[in-house]
Amino acid sequence: MGRLLHGRGALFDTDPAGLAPRLVGLRPHQHRVTPYEHPRELPFVVLSGARGLGKSAVLGELRAAYKGHTPVGLIDCEDPEFAGPPPGRPAEAWSPVSQALLVLAEQLAEQVTGAGRIQFPRLMTGLVAVAAGGWGDADSERIRREVQRILLLNESGSWVGGFAGRWAGRVAAKVVAAATGTGPLLSAAVEATLESLSDGFAGRRHQRASAWYRDYPNAGDNARRGLILLSGHFRAGGTSREHAERHLVRALLADLTDAYTGVLPRMKRLGRPLVLLDNAQSAPGPGLVEAVLRDRSEGVVDQVVFFAAVRGTGRPALRNAVRRALPEVARSSDWAPDPGSASSRAVQVSLPPLSGDDTLHIVGADPSVPPRLPQAIHRLTGGNPLGITLLAESAEQNLADASSLGGLLTADVRLHAEHDGRPAYLELLDRLVPPDRLDELTVLAAAHDHDSACALADALLPEDFGPADVRALQTRLVSEGLPAVPGRFVGDAFVRTLLLLRLHHRDADHGQWRTAHETLIDHYADPADESVRYRLHHELALGGTESAVDYLRDSFATLPTRDWLTSLRFIASAPYFHAHDADGRDFTGHDDRRAAVALGRTDAGHEPPEGVDGALHLRVRRLLHAVWQLTDPLTLPDETVGQRLRFELEQLSNLRPAGNALLWRASRDWPDDALAGRTPHIPDDDEGEA
Repeated sequence: MGRLLHGRGALFDTDPAGLAPRLVGLRPHQHRVTPYEHPRELPFVVLSGARGLGKSAVLGELRAAYKGHTPVGLIDCEDPEFAGPPPGRPAEAWSPVSQALLVLAEQLAEQVTGAGRIQFPRLMTGLVAVAAGGWGDADSERIRREVQRILLLNESGSWVGGFAGRWAGRVAAKVVAAATGTGPLLSAAVEATLESLSDGFAGRRHQRASAWYRDYPNAGDNARRGLILLSGHFRAGGTSREHAERHLVRALLADLTDAYTGVLPRMKRLGRPLVLLDNAQSAPGPGLVEAVLRDRSEGVVDQVVFFAAVRGTGRPALRNAVRRALPEVARSSDWAPDPGSASSRAVQVSLPPLSGDDTLHIVGADPSVPPRLPQAIHRLTGGNPLGITLLAESAEQNLADASSLGGLLTADVRLHAEHDGRPAYLELLDRLVPPDRLDELTVLAAAHDHDSACALADALLPEDFGPADVRALQTRLVSEGLPAVPGRFVGDAFVRTLLLLRLHHRDADHGQWRTAHETLIDHYADPADESVRYRLHHELALGGTESAVDYLRDSFATLPTRDWLTSLRFIASAPYFHAHDADGRDFTGHDDRRAAVALGRTDAGHEPPEGVDGALHLRVRRLLHAVWQLTDPLTLPDETVGQRLRFELEQLSNLRPAGNALLWRASRDWPDDALAGRTPHIPDDDEGEA
């Protein structure tokens, strides 16, 4: 397994063999065979999860582990080459699936140790028929360019090395002549291709391939007619095109199967061929996945290992997929398909976040980083592999800022030698949220529900972004695998923190940041409503602490203890990106005054309001700042503040006999939770009495 790929041993381990070696039949990076888990029928493996969980990294590692050992093809379905036809190619003669099959076959054809190139005569012939459907007004040079690339799929690379290339040139010339002649274009191009295939290769395998399209529906045992029908179905679009594409996928798999047929190929070739589909939720992914699953469910046998990566989990083509967590497939996939369901041929494996130990291995490799930095990074990212690795890179490049996660996120990080550096949080957002909705999410990240999101949209987003768009965006986040969390429009805490950081830095005077929180303060203005906690939360985000202290002080004796602790925890979860002065204005510096307040160093200069219990007022003020600082995901844990938090809660427990047990339990749990990177736990009644 690659040096930077942690927590994925269930896929790559060799002893005992992980999922990939058991399916491919080879140990990663080795020519040593391992027993097949499914010798006859293979599961189609789908890696699922939100952005940043390392699905692409896993596919890249699979390619690196098996490239040169067994045929491997990898495509990213979101690559621009699958977004539309190349210049001059009409849409009716091109599709993302046909392009993907061409690109995959070009990679799978590459020579591996101990075996020659794989040839794809069936796929080649079908792709020529599809391309010919768009040559109606094409010039001869474009036809030559398109057909020669397809014909090279039949290059052998054997001892007759130059022959296949010369053959492709001759056939291209024949096809161009036929296509630009006076007869029926498509028929002439197909005829020239079939004749050249039969004439150029006398082997039984190629003869079988040239006759393969005789079995195309309604072909009447005539390969030429079958190819013409396939081309017509492809041009028709809709379900007719899907039917033709499914036959092209079957052609690719049949050519791969042929390469492993017979005594000599089996002796030469180790392991099964491997096809990797990244971002398979986008075209051509669904078409490829559904074609393979349907054929397998109908008894069309192949021995190709498929790994696909998809965002989210609710894909229609995977409705009845067998679902497994990653640790569950470490020794066995425990898979058996349902004969009545095509999608049960898939095993959907969810990639979990990395553990704290994984984070330590990634971040703590450099002994010069602060000892608590790996733990703080794990708390911030929630184990998101992309976040961990990019913050580790930022720490390596910006060691002076490593005492603050906020500093590491706002510092420039250079990911490629040929590119300038950019702030780390922007690099992360580029990869963690839908790029077409980054501006809207930056604003709506401060919201808690649909209504508050609509209030923000009215204040800061274009007029044409209305309530329906708000709902659609929230639905999209869930469909892409982000959690739905009550009280948060953006449920993933790490992504939300990054978006709020972008909102704060969007303009030099933090104008949009202030407008967003002021809008929500107005939205939650009803003092008789439970929304008072939300209002105080947003006042605190703007640096205003007085109202929060007053509320927590005055409600200490009246609210049920559990509700009071819940209010304290929620209000103190307000974002804090740098210091504010006593009036809530931004400091020009970046020093954090919360620890000083929490430790009582500012008590002498702070006068409690008249008519209140001064000791309780100051204690609540210290407590609020302690919880605010300790639970801030952008700060390193401070043991001194944790000790003060324990003391303040313990002292409050003496002032509230009815809630003594809960407050005392919180005084023990909250500092440990905060220093360990956990959300402070609200004790239950029985926990408080224990």
